[in-house]
Amino acid sequence: MNKNDLISSVANSSGLSKTEATKAVDSVLAAITGVLRGGGDVRLVGFGTFSVSRRAQTQGRNPRTGEAITIPASNQAKFKAGKGLKEALN
Repeated sequence: MNKNDLISSVANSSGLSKTEATKAVDSVLAAITGVLRGGGDVRLVGFGTFSVSRRAQTQGRNPRTGEAITIPASNQAKFKAGKGLKEALN
C-alpha cells in the first residue's frame, strides 16, 4: 500500500472526499514528523510507538575501493508494534 492507496482507503471508510482524506493523512504524518523532530515519542495505544534513535558514528568501507570511510552519526526513526497490532497479525 502506498500513500495514494492509504488516502483512498481513508476516504472510503470515513465518507470523506479524497481531498479531505488527503488533508487528514498529511496532517497526521506532519504531526508525527514534528513530534519526532523535537525528540519526542508518539504512542498510539493498540497500534504502536514511533520514536527516535541516535545512531553513532561508525567506520565503514567503500565496496568499490576498499577505502575506509566514516559514516556520520544520525537520527533514525523507529517503530515498535503495540499489542493490538501484534494480535491482529497473528
